[in-house]
Amino acid sequence: MRYGISIPQHFADGTFQPKALREYLDRAEELGFESAWMTEQVIGSAPSMSPLELLAFAAASNERLRLGCSVFVTPLHNPVHLAKRISTLDQLSRGRLEVGVGIGGRGRMLSAFDVAPDDNLVRRFNEGLDLMQALWTKPTIDFDGEFWQLAAATMEPKPFQKPYPPLWFGGSKPAALRRAVRRGDGFFGAGSSSTAQFAEQVPIVRAALAETGREPATFRIAKRVYIAVDDDAERARTRMAEALVAQYGDFGKSLLPVVVCGAPETCIEELRAVANIGPEMILINPLFDSAPQMERLAADVLPHVA
Repeated sequence: MRYGISIPQHFADGTFQPKALREYLDRAEELGFESAWMTEQVIGSAPSMSPLELLAFAAASNERLRLGCSVFVTPLHNPVHLAKRISTLDQLSRGRLEVGVGIGGRGRMLSAFDVAPDDNLVRRFNEGLDLMQALWTKPTIDFDGEFWQLAAATMEPKPFQKPYPPLWFGGSKPAALRRAVRRGDGFFGAGSSSTAQFAEQVPIVRAALAETGREPATFRIAKRVYIAVDDDAERARTRMAEALVAQYGDFGKSLLPVVVCGAPETCIEELRAVANIGPEMILINPLFDSAPQMERLAADVLPHVA
C-alpha cells in the first residue's frame, strides 16, 4: 500500500510560514509518504491557498515527493491557461506532478468564472480536456470546438512527463467512473464518500476496465480519507466536526459520518476496510494539527494497516 499525505493549505491572512511547510514536506518524505496533495477552492469562506502556486512552492522545497491536486474543477478554468500552468509546473518539479480533474458539484457560482448556467458542464469538461491534451502533445494545434477555437497555435514547453502528467478523475456516478477509465490514468475516491460508497464504485471501475480491454495495471485507484487520530475519541470527533464546517460550511456537517477519527485501533480498523477494497494508494488527510497528526499516524496507525 502506498500513502499520500495532504499538504496544509488553509492559512488565515498573514499566518503562512514558509519554513514550516518546507519542514513538513521533508518530514513527510522521511516518514515514507509517496506523494503530497492539495484540493482546489477558489471561492469560499475557508482561507484556502491556490494549489498551482502552493504546489510550485512545494516543488522548490522538496525534490522527491510527487505532488498533486485532486481535483482541479476544469470546466471553471480556461483550458489554455490551465494547460500552460500545468506544463510549467511539471517542468519545475522535473516530472513529479499528478493532476486530478473533475466536473464539480452543483451549486457553484458559475457566473464568477464566466460560465453560463446553461452551459453543459460535461461537454465543457470533455472539450477542455481534449484541448489541454492537444496543447501538451501536438506541435501545432487546430481546434474547432463548441467553447474554444484555436488555429495554427503552438504551446511550448510541453510537460516534462510524456505525454503529460498522470490524469486522475474524480466523480461518483457510474457514468463518471466509466469516463475515468476511458480518459484517465486513475480514479480518486472523494474524501466526502464513505468506505461503503467507495466499495460500490471500485467494481464499476474494474468492470469498465474489463469491458474496454484495458490492463488494470495501467489504471490506478486511490481514496482520500479525512482522518484524526486521538486517544480521546469524543475530542477527535468534536475537532473534526469543527474542521469540516470551517472548510466546507454547513455542508461539512453532513460529512462527519464518513470521516475516520478516534484511537489508533479504530483508525487502523477503518483504514484496513478501505485497503481491502483494493486501492493502490490512500491519501491521508488530517484537517487540523497537520504535522502532529502526520507523526502520530505514521507511528501508530499506518504500519499496522496492511
